[in-house]
Amino acid sequence: MTETTPTRGIDWASPETSSRLKARRRRQNRLKYAGMVSIGIAFLMLGILLVSIISSGYSAFVQTHVEIDVFFDPEAIDVDDLPRSNFNAVLAATMQAQFPEVEGTAELRRLTGILSDGARWTIRDLIVENPDLVGETVAVSVPVADTYDQLYKGFIDRETPEQFRRLDDAQIAYFDRLVEEGRVEATFNWALFFNADSRFPELAGLKGAIIGSFYALATCFVLSFPVGIGAAIYLEEFAPRNRFSDLIEVNINNLAAVPSVVFGLLALAVFLGWFGMPRSSPFVGGMTLALMTLPTIIIATRAALKAVPPSIREAALGVGASRHQVVFQHVLPLAMPGILTGTIIGLAQALGETAPLLLIGMNAFITSAPATPFDSSTALPTQIFIWADSPERGFVSRTSAAIMVLLGFLVMMNAVAIYLRNRFQRTW
Repeated sequence: MTETTPTRGIDWASPETSSRLKARRRRQNRLKYAGMVSIGIAFLMLGILLVSIISSGYSAFVQTHVEIDVFFDPEAIDVDDLPRSNFNAVLAATMQAQFPEVEGTAELRRLTGILSDGARWTIRDLIVENPDLVGETVAVSVPVADTYDQLYKGFIDRETPEQFRRLDDAQIAYFDRLVEEGRVEATFNWALFFNADSRFPELAGLKGAIIGSFYALATCFVLSFPVGIGAAIYLEEFAPRNRFSDLIEVNINNLAAVPSVVFGLLALAVFLGWFGMPRSSPFVGGMTLALMTLPTIIIATRAALKAVPPSIREAALGVGASRHQVVFQHVLPLAMPGILTGTIIGLAQALGETAPLLLIGMNAFITSAPATPFDSSTALPTQIFIWADSPERGFVSRTSAAIMVLLGFLVMMNAVAIYLRNRFQRTW
């Protein structure tokens, strides 16, 4: 039995050692508390952001409507020639019947101003659907103008002196009379999701922007997903390790950090300038977003392929599988959860991009939803940009509401990515 030389021990009870241990614990606690404070500040800022958006945007999900008894005057409505029918006269006569004491054209115009500009299109659509209504009196619910909507929601202070209010005392009295008669109610604003953009806040909706974003993301996915996966598989599994492949890898990593506005300038010069593709179309927007998303998908796919243990490849080769069989039948299926997660996160990032879409013209005023990916359209981020630049008070709440809708889509996409990762992920 050999003897071991005793090592010099540490006197843990000495004052010097105890002092050093206490100092180390203090440094550890300071680091821990600094991390906790940082996380707290991050959550605080996130909470402030969410509270500010929700507090200013929740009102846009409710719209004030007024019920009026419309007499479809045969003298004003020509069923055979609706464009020449005077629906404004029908609405004016309806409001005057409700307020018989109102006289004079100017005062009647102020009274009719309670109704939204879209009220005439509502009664026109009723006549188109049922021409037999001509000559009848029908109760119709129409949205009120934005100013009266703000009044009903409490955003206009009645105590403010009349000269500083958007509505004078007479206009408020007209509206209060309708409220007392039970003709005014606030209902869920379905128009926010089923109407396209409009100059009038009470009629503006996100339908065109939602469909435009869907077409753009679908185009982005169809182009970037197969190309990105193919490029990543080649670079990770088949490409020779030389200076050329190293150069490609460095450039892909650099492209992932390029500002999105650069891709917008590239699309403006190439897609619109050289190829003459339609401006403001979701298809061009999707191609632009695909260029921006490709580096993210390639990097995520390569990381997922690297995460597959080498033993999987070695076992497949050992039983006689070819190189292609190893990659496409063994490695790729195991890496697919990570690939799908990276792809969805890349698409979620593309959904929130604004700068490249602005440069290709997807911030135009479009009053109808696109029927195809080649029609002019907006997207959710650019619609938010348009509304944020509008001076009307009603667009302030709709801007925040649109941000909430966009955040909702982003949360859902990230939730899908987490589900796919947890559902298909395997451990070795």
